[in-house]
Amino acid sequence: MSERTLTVTSEVGRLREVILHRPDLELRRLTPGNKDALLFDELVWVAKAQEEHDGFAALLRAEGVRVRLFAELLAETLADDGVRKDLVGRIATVDTCGVELVDRVRGHLAELPPDELVRHLIGGLAVREVPGAADGFVGGVLGPAAFLLPPLPNAVFTRDPSARVGGGVVLSPMHKPARQAERRLWETVYRHHPDFGKAAGGFWYGGDDREYFPATIEGGDILVLSERCVAIGLSERSHPVAAENLAAQLFEAGVCEFVLAVDLPKARGTMHLDTVMTVVDVDAIVLWPRAQQLLRAYRITPGRAGRMSVREEPDLVRALAAGLGVDALRVVTTGEDEVLADREQWDDGNNTLAVSPGTVVAYERNVDTNRRLADAGVTVRTISSYELPRGRGGPRCMSCPTSRDPLPR
Repeated sequence: MSERTLTVTSEVGRLREVILHRPDLELRRLTPGNKDALLFDELVWVAKAQEEHDGFAALLRAEGVRVRLFAELLAETLADDGVRKDLVGRIATVDTCGVELVDRVRGHLAELPPDELVRHLIGGLAVREVPGAADGFVGGVLGPAAFLLPPLPNAVFTRDPSARVGGGVVLSPMHKPARQAERRLWETVYRHHPDFGKAAGGFWYGGDDREYFPATIEGGDILVLSERCVAIGLSERSHPVAAENLAAQLFEAGVCEFVLAVDLPKARGTMHLDTVMTVVDVDAIVLWPRAQQLLRAYRITPGRAGRMSVREEPDLVRALAAGLGVDALRVVTTGEDEVLADREQWDDGNNTLAVSPGTVVAYERNVDTNRRLADAGVTVRTISSYELPRGRGGPRCMSCPTSRDPLPR
């Protein structure tokens, strides 16, 4: 794969390649006691979630999209002994395992086949799964079911830890502790996998090991509206400092002409920009109707002497139209009334994934929104959605595009 193909310059250009993660052991680790800390509202019927995810992947393949599974990419990367040793050393530390156990945990992980190692890097590693770990102080006090490596059940939402913008990557320093370990796994793939290491195109943000907090940002808050504009949500997960710093990097590299920063309510129901809007065609979006009253937008452009120029946009829809480069924007709202709109927004009715201009993937449960999209001329491919939505994420959340065709100019 050449560097030129690893490019995303819009939300709707024909999707050529995407990274998904098929949920597995990490969802089996959810309990009534830990689900809130792990950012899930409910426990998940894992086999059904896997069935639904398999259907999602099959639909994308039927649309001509190359589907890469993150666990397979990571296992292929960790076939290199040096890369494997480095990652294990960074994941299993004295701070996660204690001085007595750390070498035992590292040794145990080093002996696992790559696919089993990846299963535990994502699915977690309990005291009882490391021979002899329960005999020491830390293992004895914590107990056999305690985790030495935490499970990462949100790994199914591959949009957030990594977002491709143009020819480079935002490697997200993530806000919630439950997701922060995902970044190291993605970094390992982007730096060392044969298909990505030399073709990644560099990191716009998050590519070094410094402490970013509070300047966190997540991929669900990044929408590549066009070659001219990137939209960044200011949410409970993405901080204005991160938005400004990312904008500066994009301007310096000439990736876009302006950034549209959209200030969201800081709440779980609106955790990312793509929970309230996604692009469904070259001139159309699906939008939560409350957005126009609750959201404020700021246009950021390069200024003089290295500074940036900022102005508040009086009309969100017009600002989005400018970002997409169209004179008039078609807006499809979620639901026909306030109650239904809020229900379908919560169920990810706004979180669609475009596979080409005017064709999107959506959850089948959002019947009204999907009908309104179809009435607007958008082709809607639906996927089953009994279990996958329990972590609050839809088709866009569950996908990390690595290659889209450019739109005609």
